[in-house]
Amino acid sequence: MEEEARLIILKELFKEDNKAMSSSRMQAYLLTHFLIDKPREWVEAQFSYLKDMGAVSVISRDTVKIARMDVRGEYHLSGMVLIAGVMPASARPE
Repeated sequence: MEEEARLIILKELFKEDNKAMSSSRMQAYLLTHFLIDKPREWVEAQFSYLKDMGAVSVISRDTVKIARMDVRGEYHLSGMVLIAGVMPASARPE
């Protein structure tokens, strides 16, 4: 589930005008659209993984973290690179 959730996170970040979203908002998105019922800390752990892989940058604001799409994350979505631990974009079409 984590590999698929990381792909979903990247896709949703890409759709945002500023390519960023808070962990609390992403948690709600995952629950309402994909029935992924995980605590905010789990979402933040996925943000951290994606940061370690160079797909996003993460900043802390108050009690939440904000992930912002980086170029490598966009490359993964376009199929130019494959990021270990993230489902390929072609495996889950919109």
